[in-house]
Amino acid sequence: MVLIDFGGQLENVVTREEFTPEYARKVIGSSPIATLGYGIQGRGQSLNLRDNGFQVYVGQRPGRSYDKALEDGWVPGENLLSADEAAERGEIIQFLLTDSEQKEYWPRLKELLKPGNTLVFSHGFGIAYNNQTGIVPPKDVDVGLVAPKGPGRLVRGDFLAGRGINSSYAVWQDATGHAEEKVKALGIGIGSGYLFPTTIEKETHSDNVGESGVLMGCLEGIFEAQYDTLRARGHSPSEAFNETVEELTRSLIRLVDENGMDWMYNNCSETARIGALLWMPRFRDTVRPLFEALYDSVASGQHARVVLARSKEPGFKAGLDAELYRMGNSEMWRAGATVRSLRPDAEKK
Repeated sequence: MVLIDFGGQLENVVTREEFTPEYARKVIGSSPIATLGYGIQGRGQSLNLRDNGFQVYVGQRPGRSYDKALEDGWVPGENLLSADEAAERGEIIQFLLTDSEQKEYWPRLKELLKPGNTLVFSHGFGIAYNNQTGIVPPKDVDVGLVAPKGPGRLVRGDFLAGRGINSSYAVWQDATGHAEEKVKALGIGIGSGYLFPTTIEKETHSDNVGESGVLMGCLEGIFEAQYDTLRARGHSPSEAFNETVEELTRSLIRLVDENGMDWMYNNCSETARIGALLWMPRFRDTVRPLFEALYDSVASGQHARVVLARSKEPGFKAGLDAELYRMGNSEMWRAGATVRSLRPDAEKK
């Protein structure tokens, strides 16, 4: 653990310099790792663990994710198994199904867990809301969390680029006396840049607020509000998109990433700085009540109830696909596709 000053508050973090991949392999030893689910997180984490020299079994039913596992070199009957078979072979079990799928599969997984196993989540939803999910692990297994702060695609991409995405970690139950070391070792094994401590409840609350707020819900909402305003006042789709999305994602956010918001401000015009500082408090004060309401919904369990209920509604997948189709085919994002197509060839995805 290394003590780091985060804006005046000291926190302990785990880095790869003092908790090396070599030490992580020593902690886990010959214990096989079973990853249940080869989806958004499962693929990237499993591949990184395999590349880091750990013994990994993937538990995935036939379908698109199973086919992707075949493409990635997992061998049926050897290290690509059913969820039941992987769970039976694993001593460390990564439970990476979707939140609703975890609730469905839990009664079976509970039967397969053995004393001394380590059960690890990438999101605390199932445990934090176990009064709704029924996920209450036996007392004789370790239970922990390693939550990458980004989707599995970036977990894998950063690893291949020699970097590492940051992750939080937590121990919910320490049956063996070694849960924390194993959880940290797994966090390093999946390719984390550094690990910071949290609790299951705090991770769940912050993650759900972040996704519904700034990271996704709020971001799309404010994009639409500004784009629609510019279009209603006579600006072209190209101009509205460039001023709303393209300049943020292609330039300004990179400056924020490099040295912070104040540094970005200081690399923009005087007019931009004055206008931003004039309007920033009004935006903050306007949206703060929304974030308070969002947090209360998450902390109370209401958000979880809605998620679990909607995921089981007839036609949920078709309805979700339709909503995302409408978003992707809105004028704003159709304009975005055109803008991206006009980037120099070297910058195109």
